[in-house]
Amino acid sequence: MEIEIGRAKRARRAYTFDDIAVVPSRRTRNPEDVSTAWTIDAFPFAIPVLGAPMDSVVSPRTAIMLGQLGGLGVLDLEGLWTRYDDPEPYLAEIAALDDAMATQRMQELYAEPIKPELVRDRLAEIRAGGVTVAGALTPQRTQQLYETVVAAGVDLFVIRGTTVSAEHVSSVDQPLNLKKFIYDLDVPVIVGGASTYTAALHLMRTGAAGVLVGFGGGAASTTRATLGIHAPMATAVSDVAGARRDYLDESGGRYVHVIADGGVGTSGDIVKALAMGADAVMLGVALSRATDAPGRGYHWGPESHHPKLPRGHRVSVEQVTTLESVLYGPAPVADGTANLIGALKKSMATTGYSDLKEFQRVDVVVAPYSAG
Repeated sequence: MEIEIGRAKRARRAYTFDDIAVVPSRRTRNPEDVSTAWTIDAFPFAIPVLGAPMDSVVSPRTAIMLGQLGGLGVLDLEGLWTRYDDPEPYLAEIAALDDAMATQRMQELYAEPIKPELVRDRLAEIRAGGVTVAGALTPQRTQQLYETVVAAGVDLFVIRGTTVSAEHVSSVDQPLNLKKFIYDLDVPVIVGGASTYTAALHLMRTGAAGVLVGFGGGAASTTRATLGIHAPMATAVSDVAGARRDYLDESGGRYVHVIADGGVGTSGDIVKALAMGADAVMLGVALSRATDAPGRGYHWGPESHHPKLPRGHRVSVEQVTTLESVLYGPAPVADGTANLIGALKKSMATTGYSDLKEFQRVDVVVAPYSAG
């Protein structure tokens, strides 16, 4: 249903995760009988969780930890880990910065050139941990570094930006031809963000194995205030899931995974992202709350240190418990920031569903949340 904004403009109503809720069905289950497993390409995972490629969330060490816990850690190959031999002092410095100086100092730290040998070394370190290896580049850096990344033995390649389209137009440089690029690679590619049906459908037609859904909607992002652009996530995930359904028919059975990336801060958000049709979620702030996260109680994304137009902040997050307990409990708090997988299993069991594919069919209602 469209709403008239004024005589010259009409708008579609869109919903955030806070605007909706799942509802029980006629059946309930024991949480121990619920499966949260999923697979993308040839890689199976016990939980539908990807660690976002942000320096405050994923280091080589936490990528290994997350992989051992059943998820997938995606390393930011444009982050501090590929710019400095030892980034730990700089991570500690960022955590200690005064708010007024944080953006400027991060811009200086991230001006250090990326070193291809460190890209290889970091990915090799993750592989030595015996887990699935995933690294992320922005579209702007992909053509420059992808050969190094693939040669290093990455299992899943992620192209992640604020928004990524299959039809980028530029008079300044040669845009990345996603369809040719993905076709020529020997590894599956996850690409995004996308927040509309049409944009996602075009990305699926490039041959991507997965599409990230979101547009600067994370806790550390100020994209809405800076650019005036915002994608309410419940509607965005549902729209992209609709594109997946139609592309499945169009392609004769090729399934592209939908991964919610942004606005997923609590276990309830994870539940609702999957209910709207996501196959998995990419978590930033939710994992940065772990006491063993590299951000040391702070969280920031690549938009926070953009050299010309920062669109985010370094934000303080309350460290809750260890990464293992953030995912599996026991939870020391009752606000949905710990035992994320236990909460997901409880919600699936309460609504009567035994696996993630089934849970995508759960009924939802529009019920805006009020803290009061």
